[in-house]
Amino acid sequence: MIPSLILNAAIVLIMIGCLVWGLIKARPRRRLFYYFTTLSNVLCAIAALAVCITRLCGVLPFWALLLKYAGTAAVTVTMLTVLLFLGPVSKDWKGLLSRADLFLHLINPLLALVSFLFFEKTAMPAWTIAVGTAPVVLYAILYWYKVIRAPEPCRWEDFYGFNAGGKWPLSIGAMLAAAALIAFVLWIV
Repeated sequence: MIPSLILNAAIVLIMIGCLVWGLIKARPRRRLFYYFTTLSNVLCAIAALAVCITRLCGVLPFWALLLKYAGTAAVTVTMLTVLLFLGPVSKDWKGLLSRADLFLHLINPLLALVSFLFFEKTAMPAWTIAVGTAPVVLYAILYWYKVIRAPEPCRWEDFYGFNAGGKWPLSIGAMLAAAALIAFVLWIV
């Protein structure tokens, strides 16, 4: 119980620090919340807070475990996307793994993985794989709309490069398949 509390408290505190840093640096501030990195880490921090509170009350209810599973799967997608796609494509490793991004892209995902896999995970029904995939599915729908379909003044730039050359069907398919695979691996381990 103590390692779980320490790891989850660290996730929450790191996310608070990164949000403060991001809100100071981001212009416009709402742009900070366009990124899956931010949203997945916020979800993971909310889940970590729920785990801390419920652990202090003596039990880890299924809903808190499910939320932690979804948050862990989401930040794992973030980490692997940076390490396997964005880093190699942009070659901007320093930008992707420095300051707040080091915590959001690497440290918090690793803390979440260690915490979930070693101190929280119990047997879960197979349907929970859909819950682990849900954050990516929801963000994929939002990103597709805002980059491809939204009216021009409301569009986002394709900051992840998933629509480069009009290849968004391939990109979305690959991201959803990867998210489902990550959720499956976390479920089965």
